[in-house]
Parts: sequence; structure tokens; C-alpha cells
Amino acid sequence: MTEITDLAALRRAMAENAERPEGPARNARAEQLLAAAEGLNVPLAVIEALGHQLSVYNYSSEKDKMFVPVARLLRLWDERPGDFDAYETHSLHWVFKWMSAGMLDQPHIPLASIEKWLGEMERRYRLAGHSERAVRGAEFSVAAHIGDLARAERAYAAWLAADRDEMADCHACELYGQGLWQVERGRDAAALTAWRPVLEGEFSCAHEPHSVLAASLVPLLRLGRAEEARAHHLRGLRLVRPMESMRAAYAEHVEFCALSGNEARGLELLAERPAYFTDTGHPRSRLDFLAVVTLLTGRLTELGLGEEPVPGPAGRTWTARDLAAHARTEALALAERFDARNGTSYVGDRTRARMARRPLVDRLPLGVRTLRTAPAAPAAAATPPAPAAETSLPALLAEAHRLADTLRPEAVDAWAAVARAAGDGELTPADRALAADHEAMSRGPEGAELFERAAELYAAAGDPGEALAARARGAYFRALRGEPDTALARVTGLSEEVRALYAAEATGVRQTASVLMSRARILMHRARTGAGPARDAEAAVREVPALVEGHGTPDEGDARLMARVAESWGMLAELAVAAGDRAEAAELLRRAVAEYVRAGVPWCAVEYEVQVAALAEEAGDRAEAERALRAALEHGGPYLEPAGQVQLRLRIAELTAGRGDVVAAAEHALQATHWADQAGESGTSGAWARQQLGGYLLRQGRCAEAAEVLESALADLRAGTHGDGAVVQARWWLGDCLEELGEHRAAAEQRLLAADIARHWPEQRDHATLAHLAADSLGSAGLVAEADRAYARAGELWRALGDTRLLVRSLRARAWLALREDSGTAAAEGLMTEAVEVCEEALENTADSGALGSLTRELAQTHRQFGDLLAQAGGPDGVHFERAIALFGSLGPAGLHDRTAAELAAAELATELGHPEEARARAHAVLAAYESADETDETVRTRRAAAARLLGTAG
Repeated sequence: MTEITDLAALRRAMAENAERPEGPARNARAEQLLAAAEGLNVPLAVIEALGHQLSVYNYSSEKDKMFVPVARLLRLWDERPGDFDAYETHSLHWVFKWMSAGMLDQPHIPLASIEKWLGEMERRYRLAGHSERAVRGAEFSVAAHIGDLARAERAYAAWLAADRDEMADCHACELYGQGLWQVERGRDAAALTAWRPVLEGEFSCAHEPHSVLAASLVPLLRLGRAEEARAHHLRGLRLVRPMESMRAAYAEHVEFCALSGNEARGLELLAERPAYFTDTGHPRSRLDFLAVVTLLTGRLTELGLGEEPVPGPAGRTWTARDLAAHARTEALALAERFDARNGTSYVGDRTRARMARRPLVDRLPLGVRTLRTAPAAPAAAATPPAPAAETSLPALLAEAHRLADTLRPEAVDAWAAVARAAGDGELTPADRALAADHEAMSRGPEGAELFERAAELYAAAGDPGEALAARARGAYFRALRGEPDTALARVTGLSEEVRALYAAEATGVRQTASVLMSRARILMHRARTGAGPARDAEAAVREVPALVEGHGTPDEGDARLMARVAESWGMLAELAVAAGDRAEAAELLRRAVAEYVRAGVPWCAVEYEVQVAALAEEAGDRAEAERALRAALEHGGPYLEPAGQVQLRLRIAELTAGRGDVVAAAEHALQATHWADQAGESGTSGAWARQQLGGYLLRQGRCAEAAEVLESALADLRAGTHGDGAVVQARWWLGDCLEELGEHRAAAEQRLLAADIARHWPEQRDHATLAHLAADSLGSAGLVAEADRAYARAGELWRALGDTRLLVRSLRARAWLALREDSGTAAAEGLMTEAVEVCEEALENTADSGALGSLTRELAQTHRQFGDLLAQAGGPDGVHFERAIALFGSLGPAGLHDRTAAELAAAELATELGHPEEARARAHAVLAAYESADETDETVRTRRAAAARLLGTAG
């Protein structure tokens, strides 16, 4: 550790410490620096070290340590104010606000002492000539905390009415406090209006929009603006995670999870910050955290998960039930300390109300992987179920008949309930037959023999046609389990029997159609497997609609017959595809869909709409494909399985993104992530959906949200499952997000990891691009040597790929990096010279007109940067500017703005070198270039203004 020998070294050390992460290590270093300052025998050094110590304490979990350095600073000020420079004088008055809040946050400090401090703050601010704004703001905070609402309203009005001066909090922090008061008074919409400038980036500071994003979560949920709440959670959590001092804001993110059906996500957040359970330096934020822990674990207990293990204070294993009780006890005890100090019950009342909050939505998908802690709310059935109270056998029977007659998927469970309720008696043979029939269907191919029992019961009930239909269903199930010949022989005989019965009017069209459909299914199965000819299958399929339609168009109430016809069209469509007639297949599929919808069973049409979409995509009709997939989603309704939701959503997302609607694409991808988690496919289709969602969010510029989602995706993306291309793309996108967020080192890491995978690909352009992007990030992170190596790697790849433009750019970038080194001027010039030579050589060997223009611009840009580099290095040389101007000029109108920019740079250089005539000539040249240019062009106006300024400077 460097020894502190003077004030300059102390300042460097304090600046370095200020850049460290918040926490005890930074605080301990501040204490060491104060000791070193005391040894310098320089009063200002001690003052500055105390200010630094105060600052790091304030932005940590050890806020209770602030009071000692503040007291010492005040004593030094009162004794020798002349030792304080202007900055430290300002800082001393500034921390009065920190102290008023700091005292309020410590329940052991009496309210009288806080009021006395407010008076002292007011007196000192008046003596220093400051506005009352900060004082009234501090008074408002005290009144609002203790629940003196009348005084709080008066102080709030006075705060806003007072003039803003240098002691006022920044706009972002003031708006945060104003919004909180609106929430406190039940005005959520007004709060969000107050916060809008912070949320939209107009105002920001070290802790904003971090706090506003967190505080907005519950109001947004209450207002029904769940999508915004989700976005604020993903964006805000990323901001508060690395900041130890933001426990209260972090708690609001946990609370959001507890109120939005994301309890498991809330547990993950608790596990990330174990110290938050026990850090005692800031009791008020600890109270907030414990109240939210109580809310979350109480919710888990309510969901029947009270005995599940959860993260909690170190030293023991916690269940949700245990932690809920512990956190409640701790929170209420802490609230009681505040209330005892304040003389009101306000803090305790608010704490109890917070712990008792109810969920505001059942489940809000977040896009990141989170296991569900409770079963999903049951989907609304297509028709209302029987009232829960009607559990008598007649009621169960009525419901089972209704569901079976309308082909509802719940019919199988309904008949199982009837069988359980009836036992061995109480049912007619017909009802026992239906129960056995549905049990056989529920078992799939393994239930083939059970259909024989159903057939016997149908026969005993006097329904020989339904007995044959049951046996035919059993034959089809035998085909499915690998007995196609036996199945065909059986169904052939059954078909002959049912036709005879139908001819003798001993059975109906419905039973006959059922047998014929089973025969068609068996023949279709044989055709698919190559065991039988397609013509036999087609002939059998066509018998079904011929029979039904020959009987007359089925009325709207006969769902079974309508469904048989629909299935026939679907089978014929399959045969048309096999025969290569895709247009006919699409038309037949649409007929099948229409018939299922008319029958009142649209969920049966989902498969056919998906097939229509596939045929449409194959034909290049993406609009029809999207229409069909959206229809499939709508038709499936509550009966669409989660895995089916995932596939449909992802395909719709791809199509909508393809036509430029990335907002809609992101919504579908988001829903896909949710349904993948519900389907137990988080690590497979869920990871892919998250990867896609991250890309769509990035395309919208929502980088913080995209980064959270992509990091979650990368936890599950595997080259063996998803392909290494998906992994590379996710890391590439994540690197882009992190770069945009200013996390340059992390961006470089992602880009290098992606490049390491891409280096094994036969085509090396992606490898080169990623290496180049990684170099950009490394340079932005200040890692000069690492950046130079990455640019060199990229440059060799560009050279091998024959991409002169990007090779030249990598050389230029290395030149600028070399200039950042103390002894790098010669190396920088060498790299720029190489860039010029590479470009000139490529121009000499290129005949393509398009490439000539592109390379000419690159050479001009290289000369322009060469001139800038030399000027910055202290060795100005106008030759490169001249060459750049000439080259840009050769490009005609396409190079105009670049040429004038080079002219202005050369004019600036001439002015610095004491050549006013040259500077004036170049400024006039710029004005002449834009003599008849568009006045509304921003670049034109900027260039003209710069030229006029140079003319004035050059005399």
C-alpha cells in the first residue's frame, strides 16, 4: 500500500477508495486514511479525510458511524473555520441533511435531539445565506416518519415553495421524496407522474433512478400496469444489487416478487444478500427488509410451503414458517423501538399493514428463470363447471354426460369421479359402459382390452352399435401399440357388422361413423408407417363425411358427428401433403378447422392451424402463417398444454419480429418463458425463449432488462442442447447490453467467451467481429494492453478474411491505444502508417467501383485520424489533414460532411500553430461548401457556426 506523505497522495488514495464497492472494506480503508491524514500535520488534510470517512459511512450498512466524524467536523469548523476551503465548507453544510435523516433512522436517538438538530441546521443555513428548502425538506421527513401528517403537509408545501439553491438535493432525489409522499397519501398515479422525469432519464444521480424504480413497483401493480412493473424490476434490481447501502430498495424488489406470484424469485434475492438479515448499522432499512421477509415467507406458508427450506440469518437452517415467525418478531420489536422514540404508533401500524399485504396478481412472468412455488391458478373452463356443492351422484352423472356430449377434455376425469362415487352399484348399464369407455380412453394404447368391457356393457344396455364402436376404438389402440394387422382384421369385421346394423336401422349414424372413423384411423396409421397403401386410407376416410353428409348436415348440437367430418378433412389434408398437393392440403385443413369451430370444440383445431402455418411458411406467406398460429393460440384456450403454448408463442414471436414488431415479439417470447417454466422445460425450451426475449429487448434499447434475461438464459443454454450458435448469440447480445450500460469489463468478458467458441467455426467472420468488439470493450475499461492484444487478434483475422476496411480500423484503434502509453508515440505513428499502407495497397489492387469508394473513404478517415493523433501527440502535421480533405472531396456529395469536418480540424490546428491566414482560408472553404445547402440540416448549421467562430478567432 502506497505511503501517504502529502496532501496530494492522500487525495489520490481517497479518490481510489471512493471507487471501491460499498461495504466494510471501503470503510476500514477510510479509517486508515484518516489516521494517515492526522500524521501530515495539515488541517485541511484531516478535514478532507473526515469528509471522506463520513461519505463512505453514509453509503454503507454502517450508517450509525456517521455521527462521530460529523461532530468532529463541526467542532473544527466552530474553532477554526478558516481551515476549510470552499469545497469543504459546502460539504459541511451539505451533511446536515444526511445527519437529520441519519438520526431519524436510529431509534435510540431521542426525538428531542432530532428536533434540536433541525433547529441547529436552520440556524447555520441562515447564517451561511442558504435557502430554507433543505431545512423544510428535512422537517417534512421527520413529520412524515412519526405520522404527524398535518405538520408533514405544511412542511411539504414549504419545501416545494422555497427557492432551490446549492444546498437543495438534486432534482432526482427531490422527486423521489415527493413521489413517496404521494404514495403514502394513497395517490399512486400522482407519484408516478412525479417520478416520470427520473424514470425517463431526465434526472439521475448516484442513487437514482435506483430508488425510484424500486419504489414504483407496488404502485404500478396496484394501478394494473404490470408490464411496466416487470420492466422496472429487471432494470432496477440490476442497479441496486452491487450497492450495499440500498437495503430498503432491495427489499422493495423482494416485496414485488411476493405480490406478483414470484415467491421463488424473492427467495433467490434473499439468498443473494444474507448480511441484510443481520446488519444493524441502519435500523430503518433493516425494519423494511424484515417486514418484507415476513410478507414473503408468510405467503409461502399460506401456499402450503411452510416446511420448505429458505435462506435466512446465518447459523441455523430455516423453514419458511420459522423465518416468517422470526422476521415478524424482529420487525415488530424494531418498529416498537421507533414508536417508543416517536411517541406514536405510526411506524408499527405501517409495518403491520405491509406484512399483511395481499398478492396483486396471480403470476407476472418476468422473463428470467424462476421456479413456481405454487400451482398455477386453474384456467377458466370453456363452459362453467358444476357448482362445487353438487357432489351427489346424479349431479356428477349430469356433469359427466354434459362434458362427454360436448367432447370436453374433462370428460375422462368426470366419468372417473362418477365411477368412484357409484362403486359397484347405482349405475345403469349404459352409464357403466360410458365410465368404462372413458377409463379405457384415458389409458391410451394400454387400455385396448378395457374397450371389450365397455362393449359388453353397451350390449347389455341394448346399444349394439355403440358396442361395435367401443371394440373399433380398441382395435385402433392395438394398431398404436404395434399390432396393425390384428387391428385391421378386427376393424374390417366390425365395419361390416355396423353397416348391416345401420342398413337394418338397428343403430344410428353416430355409432356407424365412429366405427368407420376407427377403420380410417387404422388405415391412415398403416399408410404413415408404410404398411398399407395411401389409396386404401383415402377411400376409408372419404366414407365418413359421405355417411354423415348423406344423412343430412349435422345440426349444431351434434358435436360428435361434426368432429368426425372435421377429422376426415384433416386426414385427407395429410394425404394431400404426402402426394405433394400443398394447396389442396391447406384448403382441407381450413375446412377441418372451420368444422371443429362450428362444432364448439375449437381446441381440436389447434393441430390443423399449426399445419396451415407450416404450409404457409413453406409457400413464403408469413402473414398467413402468423394468422394461423394466432388462431391456434386462441382456439387452444385453456386446453392448450404449456409445452404447446411455448412452441406457438416462439413461432409467433419469430414471425412478428420478422415484420419489425419487436414489441409484440417480446411479449410472446416472455409468455413462452413463463409457459416453459410451467411445463418443466426451463432448461430446454425455456432457455431458448429467454435467449430470444433478450434479443428482442435489446432491439428495443431496453438493455438492463435484456441483460437480466440473457444472464438467466446463459445459466441453462448448452451447446449440446441448443447449439453453440445460440450460446454465442446470447453472449454477443449480453456483451452489447453491458457495453451500453457502461459495464465495459463485463462486456469484454462476454465477447471473449463468445469469440472463444466461434474460433472453432469454419467461417471466421463472427470470430473476428467478436474479437474486435471485445477489444473495444477492453479499451473502454482502461485495459490498454489487453485491448491491444484483442485488436491484434482481430486484425489478423480480418487480414485472413481479406477485409481491408476492418483490418485498417483495428490498426487505427491500436494506434490510439499506443498513444495512451507513456512511451507510445512512435508505436502509434507506426500503426497509423501501416493502416495507410494497407489501405493504399488495397486501392491499387481493386477494380470494383463500390469497393473503391468504400476504401477511399477508409483511407481518408485514416489520414484524418493520423492528423488528429499527431496533433494530440504534440507533433502537429497538416499533411495528413490535406490528404484527408482531398480524398473526402473525391467522393463528391457523399463525402461533403467528412471533408468539411477535416477542413475545420485543419483550421483549428493552423490557429494553434499561429497561422491565422490558413485558418481563415479553411473556414471560408467550409462556408463556400455549404453556400446553397439545406438550412434545416443540423450538420450544416453546426459546421457553419464552427467556421464563423474560427473566422472570429483568426481575426
